[in-house]
Amino acid sequence: MFQSCIAIIFLVMVASCEYDKIEIDLPDPNEPVSFMSDIVPIFNNGNNCTACHTSGSTSPDLTTSKAYQSIVPALINRENPEASKIYSYPLPGTSTHSVKKYTHLQAALVLSWIKQGAENN
Repeated sequence: MFQSCIAIIFLVMVASCEYDKIEIDLPDPNEPVSFMSDIVPIFNNGNNCTACHTSGSTSPDLTTSKAYQSIVPALINRENPEASKIYSYPLPGTSTHSVKKYTHLQAALVLSWIKQGAENN
């Protein structure tokens, strides 16, 4: 009897659990993504990446003036954008990058930019 009461209480507790889904507003794939306006701020705002990735420090140099030349073509895979190192290395949830990672929105912007041709725009 005692075991069945515990089992019922456990089932009621499990059934009452609710999980909130986190909704992420992904960029519209039809909207152009600008390297200078959308991507560079990911690297530079709040010292996200440029705390380490600067001239004379850890490669690639992601400072505003050198980011594009450091990324394209070395870290871009236009045939398989998801395999691009500039996208996959700091990807949240799967990355081995131990310091800073993209947010889900930042990762989506970087991937959209690559899919749109990784232009210096």
